[in-house]
Amino acid sequence: MTQPVPAPVPRHRLDGPEDAPVVVLGPSLGTTADLWQPQLPALAERWRVVRFELPGHGGAPVPDGPFTVGDLADGVAALLDRLGVAEAAYAGVSLGGAIGAELALRAPERVGSLVLCCTSPRFGEPGPWRERAALVRGKGMGPVAEAAAGRWFTPGFGGAAPYVAMVAAADPAGYAACCDALARFDAADRLGEIAAPTLVVAGAEDVPTPPRGHADRLADGIPDARLVIVEGAGHLANAERPEAVTEAITAHLDRTWKGTSR
Repeated sequence: MTQPVPAPVPRHRLDGPEDAPVVVLGPSLGTTADLWQPQLPALAERWRVVRFELPGHGGAPVPDGPFTVGDLADGVAALLDRLGVAEAAYAGVSLGGAIGAELALRAPERVGSLVLCCTSPRFGEPGPWRERAALVRGKGMGPVAEAAAGRWFTPGFGGAAPYVAMVAAADPAGYAACCDALARFDAADRLGEIAAPTLVVAGAEDVPTPPRGHADRLADGIPDARLVIVEGAGHLANAERPEAVTEAITAHLDRTWKGTSR
């Protein structure tokens, strides 16, 4: 059987003051680092912001073999090493949130504060993820892109086009490999080991990871975690209700992340 190989240090972008405490932002499956553009101005005022790309997304290369969410978390740790950052805050959406949870479990000394947005300790049964991986390997990103707006946003949201374009532009091999990683991801029994002060953000109308059974499991399982449910938001709550999500994240970081940049 083919053995997983470590994901490479991810492609990344830097914003904000060079001497400020570092905040790492992880995107969701199918999106790029631009998913965080609505929050970037507020975050970059006070923190050094590191946004990274998933394999095959945003022009990032695809590893030569399969990888796990843990491998992606190791890649973020390697990125911090490359940047000379010992400890950072981390915020991630969906798959990006799973990477953050895994990083907090594998390297707790690296995560000073954690934000888990529209994510889950386990993204359902493996079968549908493997089916989606097979779909994009066989037919490309078209079928997934066509369904993205309905999966990610509430019916009345009019700003889906840029995010649909992100998934349409993803490399099918990289997207499929990320699906396979999600199929294997399960942190449900390890949540109590997360020591970082944690904010869980959920979209009230999130279909892929609804608050009940996903966000509430994170908030209940992580010691002292706080849960914020954003009304009128689907799976990409930070894009659909940017003001509410930005306010929740900045308030959490103001309370919990006074670290240093190096």
